[in-house]
Amino acid sequence: MKQAIQKFVEHLKVKNASPHTRRNYLSDLEQFYAYLTPSDQQGKRPEFPLHQLDNLVIREYLGHLYDHKIEKSSMARKISALRSFCKFLCRQNILKQNPAKLVKLPRIPKKIPNHLTVEDCARLIEAPDLSTPLGKRDRAILELLYACGVRVSELSDLNVEDVNYKESLILVRGKGKKERLVPFGQYCHRALEAYLRERASLVKSNPEGTRMPLFLNHMGTRLTTRSVARIVEKYARLCALHQKISPHGLRHSFATHMLNSGADLRSIQELLGHKNLSTTQKYTHVSIGHLMEQYDKAHPKA
Repeated sequence: MKQAIQKFVEHLKVKNASPHTRRNYLSDLEQFYAYLTPSDQQGKRPEFPLHQLDNLVIREYLGHLYDHKIEKSSMARKISALRSFCKFLCRQNILKQNPAKLVKLPRIPKKIPNHLTVEDCARLIEAPDLSTPLGKRDRAILELLYACGVRVSELSDLNVEDVNYKESLILVRGKGKKERLVPFGQYCHRALEAYLRERASLVKSNPEGTRMPLFLNHMGTRLTTRSVARIVEKYARLCALHQKISPHGLRHSFATHMLNSGADLRSIQELLGHKNLSTTQKYTHVSIGHLMEQYDKAHPKA
């Protein structure tokens, strides 16, 4: 089974699954494998014959997870990983039918996305110290997250040549390596130009490294998604914001503020890189409060 799991993860890479998905599915399947093959006193695990993988085995495993009170979102992902893995085994003619096909996903309550006010976004973006190269980099990161609503992984993957300053557009590579062009405004434009003038000093700290990544760390290498998250959290603390905020929170803020200002849902869907409109529609719930506020202000009998 262990070899089959590795082949499945390689298959996901070929199918352009994101590193995040590959990492999570690998972790979920390794956990499943560990459950099926408890180690002996020497720490060795017996091999599990794949032909014995059936619906009963999967249901027993899910019962084990329920007993450990796994969160519904984690449970849903683990079931999705098992479904995809078993589907792969069927295509490889290792299994005759998918034993996980009929397993139902748990219902996950929809959460209203966390977002900042326009004023708090401005405070956050203006927090970095612009007298240092890293401060200018951080300002550019915050401006870009809010101006374009990109995912943190998309921002981390940006290269210098992906920014078209003449047209004020960035080329974003989203889920499944799908590309989209996203515009940015004058504030983001100025922040990016200010950072690029300082970027060379960061490149010098790693002369042997690649010159492609747009956002670099102090060692001159590509900034990771975790590092970007830490940067956002750092300035949120400095601003003493009333709520926790992450790069994804700035993405939510981007979509919510666009919707509140009159942008149509289809345009927001394109900008965010959502495959389905239903994914974008969650922002309509966020805007109910805004609509009620406008109603109270404008209606004569409110």
